[in-house]
Amino acid sequence: MPISDCEVRDPRMRRTRRLLQEALKILMQTKSFEEISVQDITEVATVNRATFYDHYTDKYSLLEAMVGGGFHGMLHERNVTFDGTCSEALRAIVLAACDYLTEAHSGGDCDRQSAFQPLIDAAMTTAVQRILRQGMPSESTSGLSVDVIAASASWAIVGAVNQWFAMSGRPPAEEITTPVLALILPMLEQAGALKDR
Repeated sequence: MPISDCEVRDPRMRRTRRLLQEALKILMQTKSFEEISVQDITEVATVNRATFYDHYTDKYSLLEAMVGGGFHGMLHERNVTFDGTCSEALRAIVLAACDYLTEAHSGGDCDRQSAFQPLIDAAMTTAVQRILRQGMPSESTSGLSVDVIAASASWAIVGAVNQWFAMSGRPPAEEITTPVLALILPMLEQAGALKDR
């Protein structure tokens, strides 16, 4: 199984993956995702099909990596980490999710791509889950699996952000963080994180 883009250390592998992701972005400006083939991607990226399959299992995994990498990049630029002690880090994660979703839709390409939104949701959820999990203890104090808690909290964050984005006359992102945190904090407390907020 190919390794995650987050785990790639080899500069040549990073370069190849960047080429493939850029090729997909270029193609999505003129074609729907469903119309794009792996052959189209490899031609624009100037790599062969075998190289593509060394990095990704299919065009869906490429799209997921592209979205996940973009969201992780935004979190990294903002220096957002979660160590389990500070609810302000959660607020920053919610705001970053709002900003990423807004940016993804700003060019209009997202709206044209029927396969794009579910993959954005899955990639953002995976990114949020990874960040939350890093700040949680190895075992929960409630007997629930910390992985289940992190997954539930991350889906709740992404779901709330999607609802916010779909609102007509959507309020500023800052206005939804407090209600979202009121839902998420009790979940994370089940894992033994954020006890002293």
